Amino acid sequence: MGVVNITPDSFSDGGRFFDTQKAIDQARKLAEEGAHIVDIGGESTRPGSAPVSVQQELDRVMPVLEKIADLCVSVDTRRPAVMKAALDAGAAMINDIQSLQAPGALEAVRDRNCAVCLMHMKGEPATMQQDPHYDDVVGEVKSFLEERVAAAQASGVARERLAVDPGFGFGKTAAHNLVLLKKLKALDVGVPLVAGLSRKSTIGRITGRAADERLAGSLAMALLALQGGARILRVHDVKETKDVVAVWEAVNT
Repeated sequence: MGVVNITPDSFSDGGRFFDTQKAIDQARKLAEEGAHIVDIGGESTRPGSAPVSVQQELDRVMPVLEKIADLCVSVDTRRPAVMKAALDAGAAMINDIQSLQAPGALEAVRDRNCAVCLMHMKGEPATMQQDPHYDDVVGEVKSFLEERVAAAQASGVARERLAVDPGFGFGKTAAHNLVLLKKLKALDVGVPLVAGLSRKSTIGRITGRAADERLAGSLAMALLALQGGARILRVHDVKETKDVVAVWEAVNT
């Protein structure tokens, strides 16, 4: 899953693809490099970020989506109105950091033939990194993901349409993230696991490198996630990550 942030303030690329045409070009570049899914989003959810309006999000996402709807596109949104518009325009997947908890979100995807990624987040992006606490981070994240899978199924979303994401960096310290990565196999809830570790601040804490210098660390995280059972890697550097996957598959086949 290749990431395209259509935002002026993303932690990872600092607004490089805020321009519509640049976002379109980047999406196609990632697809050419081997991304099976292109994940686009119009709201930055980095720690400390402020929410945008539904209209702002639509204005950012829709012009890009309309030009790349021939690709397998995931739209990263937590708003039912954006979900509906994106699916009407040809999106194949909804990637929701709030796990369809917003009023109307389950209904927005229920009767569509789209995939859905349910992510764990503690708190809101603006405040989630202000001293997050867990008694048992693995157990609590797993219980939440199990509950959201059950809620989606109960609403009529077929299990085979679902994936889950433990939400690395979303209301979690670097220590929490490392425990989750180390025990990733324990987060198996019977649907594909998505791992989004690319360029995250945990890598910066380990290596001391800025976001645009975290390629090597991101590739190491991708390999560890694969070993832990992740089946979808959400990354910024598709070409390089494809090489990691190819080597891992060669060793494991």
